[in-house]
Amino acid sequence: MDESGRILEGAAVVVEGDRISALLAPGDPRPGGARVIDATGHLVIPGLVNTHGHAAMSLLRGLADDLPLLTWLNDYIFPAEAALVAPDFVYWGTLLSSVEMLKSGTTTFADMYYFRDDMARAATAAGIRAVTGPHVIGFPTPDFATPEASLAGAAEFMERYRDHPTVVPAVAAHALYTTPLEAVEAAFRLAERYDAPFQIHAAEDPSEDAAARELTGMGVVEALGSIGALRPGTVLAHSVYLSDEDIARIAASGAGIAHNPQSNMKLGVARAAPVAAALAAGIPVGLGTDGPASNNDLDMFDEMDAAAKVQKFMLGDPAALPAETVFRMATAGGARVLNLHGEIGSLEPGKRADIVLVDVRRPGLTPLYRVYSHLVYAARGSDVTTVIVNGRVVVRDREIVTVDEEEVMERARGFGERVREVMEKVAAGRAGG
Repeated sequence: MDESGRILEGAAVVVEGDRISALLAPGDPRPGGARVIDATGHLVIPGLVNTHGHAAMSLLRGLADDLPLLTWLNDYIFPAEAALVAPDFVYWGTLLSSVEMLKSGTTTFADMYYFRDDMARAATAAGIRAVTGPHVIGFPTPDFATPEASLAGAAEFMERYRDHPTVVPAVAAHALYTTPLEAVEAAFRLAERYDAPFQIHAAEDPSEDAAARELTGMGVVEALGSIGALRPGTVLAHSVYLSDEDIARIAASGAGIAHNPQSNMKLGVARAAPVAAALAAGIPVGLGTDGPASNNDLDMFDEMDAAAKVQKFMLGDPAALPAETVFRMATAGGARVLNLHGEIGSLEPGKRADIVLVDVRRPGLTPLYRVYSHLVYAARGSDVTTVIVNGRVVVRDREIVTVDEEEVMERARGFGERVREVMEKVAAGRAGG
């Protein structure tokens, strides 16, 4: 998938080291001595890019569902995190999510969570590309008591990973409704210093603008613009409740949007994000799953299907957000949102070798008329057979080869028992109060 979205039938991708060195047409000679992966009966696609999530929350999947966003957060998620989140929780939860993502074709994910070193360690062990780093929020968290404390050692993380092959250091502020604008600005300045991605939840709930105006005298997008935080590489997660002025401001800045349709629908967000309008304005838009506690899966194929259909439904227009546009959001578009479009997001010489093979020799994918239609409306993560990240095979014949999947799941089951015990105490306290 290059800028023109061309499809090469019977072609080959040549990988040398961690990069794509050539695309070969069917009649071109293959290099001698090369290891060959036979992709007969497969679509060979760029690795999918998940632009927003909270990977360690896989250990809280299904803990609380069918609730409004703020009730879900304040009554269930925040109490559970306060009692449970520690380095080992983050490591194994991130590793569990990394396995799920890799096996379903995601090769890059952006993450906002605690214990950044353990997140990075898990992603490295699995072999997935991760955009992650310091996370600032305006109340005590499992890893830091204050935003200032979180930022104090953050530069060490940024330095440690600035040249890492698969960990892209980034800075995140949770949201303006949880974090003072001064702390958000300090987090952004750190990202700016390292020319790193900056992530923040924005305009996910209709109450956010009113809360921001009460605290800052400005709406969310305007407030972020006032501190210079809108620029290429700024990731505005959700961006559902955007005005026309907000869209124009974001478009002029080069900032991008991480669209999370399934999480938004599940949490009862009462409208669809204005994705078609954002794209028309020239805003980079990528797809995200959000955390596995609010989705509740990390399958980007499923996310593509939902993204296309919710726009068609809300706009009453079957031509809105066509399949090729949605697939681009999940690949090249997501790479642009993360400011990594020079490195990933398409199969082109010089880019990182992040490659996924999708088996179309399956009942639900037979016959094949149009590639993009199948990828968006019919394929699922379970159709992925082989995944390559940075030139390294990490999934072979539908099996993860970098870590022991059974051990990861056994560890997750152990955390599940601890979660149940904690939530029983939380429920008892709520009933007693």
